[in-house]
Amino acid sequence: MSSTQSVCPAPSSAAASASTANARGGGVWRMALAMALSGTIGLFVVESGLPVEWVVLLRCVIGAAALGLWIVARHEWVALEGHDLRWMVVGGVALVINWVALFHAYAFAGIGIATVVYNVQPFFLVLVAALQGEVIGWRRVPFMVLALAGVVLSSGAVHELQLAHTAAPHGQMVYGVLLSLLAAALYTLTVVATRRVKRVPPAQTAMLQMTAGGALLALWALSSVLSGAPSRFANVPLAQMVACIVTLGLVHTAVMYVLMYGAFQRLGAAGIAILSFIYPAIALTVDLLWFGVRPDVWQWLGMAMIALAIAGYRAGELRAARG
Repeated sequence: MSSTQSVCPAPSSAAASASTANARGGGVWRMALAMALSGTIGLFVVESGLPVEWVVLLRCVIGAAALGLWIVARHEWVALEGHDLRWMVVGGVALVINWVALFHAYAFAGIGIATVVYNVQPFFLVLVAALQGEVIGWRRVPFMVLALAGVVLSSGAVHELQLAHTAAPHGQMVYGVLLSLLAAALYTLTVVATRRVKRVPPAQTAMLQMTAGGALLALWALSSVLSGAPSRFANVPLAQMVACIVTLGLVHTAVMYVLMYGAFQRLGAAGIAILSFIYPAIALTVDLLWFGVRPDVWQWLGMAMIALAIAGYRAGELRAARG
């Protein structure tokens, strides 16, 4: 980014040079592929036929093992301090509960709507910063209000109100949106905890977070096994179940983390922000083409408002950083 501030080249040529360097470094395709993979997570979660908690536990186990092999192969392991370990545990617990909440939201709100609502994460980060004493500029407030209005519309609240005078509203969509918001808040806690970890490679941080969170879920799994809960698994072919879980652990966790962290090292903030919108776009496409979910007009409007709010917010942040 420092090259764009140089007084020698013209701004347009500097931007072109930065863009070319990023493309040559492979940042664009890494980020695009990582976001495309993110958008298909819900499909594999649903098609696995397993309870959400088992999906998350197995994802943690397979993902942590694969990332551990990656770290060993690249000799990236570093010694940990007590401070770092504590924050990794906090981040790991928040991470797995985030996944549990989001995966449950898929069943109530649909993969597309849950994913779009989940992407209000930046505004939770703003609120956390405000609680820590940071001043929220007035330019951020309209985007936050727009996103909040979008969440209300995306939740199907208009449809529920229309049904209120003829039948009792089911509220499943609203419940799914609330779970998506909870997942976004927990993701924010994961980000805050991860930022407190210093001098530890990202892959090692992710692996230890999954290990900590997976240990918590393992306690639940033990009680579930003892109570005979695994007998409630859906009737899906064993090959399909195994394929979905292995794909979630290897592709959507280990490979995706490597791709994202590689992209973060090669792309500027603008490229990361723009390419991030591939995630909800793919999730909506999966919902439409695979599951046949058709949001109503008000929900489409709400999701568009959320996307506009996030785009406007990130554009403002980029202008402020450059200024």
